[in-house]
Amino acid sequence: MSQQKLTTTQTGTPIASDEHSLTVGADGVTVLHDRYLVEKLAAFNRERVPERNPHAKGGGAFGEFVVTEDVSQYTRAAVFQKGAKSETLIRFSPVAGEQGSPDTWRDVRGFSLRFYTTEGNLDIVGNNTPTFFIRDGIKFPDFIHSQKRLGDSGLRDADMQWDFWTLSPESAHQVTYLMGPRGLPATWRHLNGYSSHTYSWVNEAGELFWVQYHFMSKQGVKNMSPEEAEALAGSDADYHRRDLFDSIAAGDHPSWDVYVQVMPYEDAKTYRFNPFDLTKTWPKADYPRIKVGTFTLNRNPVNFFAEIEQAAFSPGNQVPGTGISPDKMLMARVFSYPDAQRYRIGANYNQLPVNQPRATEANHYMPQGNMQYHFPPASQRVYHPNSYG
Repeated sequence: MSQQKLTTTQTGTPIASDEHSLTVGADGVTVLHDRYLVEKLAAFNRERVPERNPHAKGGGAFGEFVVTEDVSQYTRAAVFQKGAKSETLIRFSPVAGEQGSPDTWRDVRGFSLRFYTTEGNLDIVGNNTPTFFIRDGIKFPDFIHSQKRLGDSGLRDADMQWDFWTLSPESAHQVTYLMGPRGLPATWRHLNGYSSHTYSWVNEAGELFWVQYHFMSKQGVKNMSPEEAEALAGSDADYHRRDLFDSIAAGDHPSWDVYVQVMPYEDAKTYRFNPFDLTKTWPKADYPRIKVGTFTLNRNPVNFFAEIEQAAFSPGNQVPGTGISPDKMLMARVFSYPDAQRYRIGANYNQLPVNQPRATEANHYMPQGNMQYHFPPASQRVYHPNSYG
């Protein structure tokens, strides 16, 4: 057995004991100047950050995205050039439940994907459905409140959910998905993902296209029966999280083919419905899927809290050659997601290792703030423009 490391304070000072407090005599009272006791309890009191409001519970993994097809006629983004390889991070999650809720409750599943590209981080924040319940961000807080718990009893309430849906007829498309097989996926490995939102691509010639991302599971799509889901909710609340982790640990690496639907810029002006409406899908007969490449999940997190819980996705994280669209829900989320991260994990959340760019370096003029630890050299100016580079 290897020798156990000496326990220290957070600042590196060795401690006498990690099992006994400092007291006045063998059976006396605990003294307040027991620095390590105070530090340990204070750290314990602060070791949880606020959970995400929707999508509180989840799991994820890292992998690699490889571009196998030539889509340069649509985008100049380096991440989507044929042969390019990028590290990826994904987080799967139910929507309505809290941290301890069962994975197998009937729900939409979040599908948030990050590409660590040579031009910065690209985030595609989606679900396992191609649509959503609402089309305007102003209704988002009310929608989430209706899916949570009653104000008096603190209980979940189906009447509250259906009351909102029936008074929001645009939700019918998504409710149909939710109440169908997609609401009960067998595992996270056996579901497809969608950007749901419409994004934009720009090629080298400056031509703009509207795109929707589709991530098709190479394991196939499998769902479970309501009876299976209910039984697992009682016997293994972490069933989906466990399945993903154990599969990757065993060398069974799940993968997804990446496709896009591409709409020429001018088509949006005259199309038969608003192509930026999040409650609708683009017919594949009009805009067939075009394959881009494949991503494979091959590494579990080393530290779940640091790499998954503190992962901060935002649909505003775009790169040269990609962008957003006039989708009203998307534009609301471009503000809402980073704002939620600042509240949840701090002003400098992008300096956390999981959120830093990995294939390039961040260089900006936003220094200082709470919990900053990544800082430029002393010789670098902290303002722009400057005469020193």
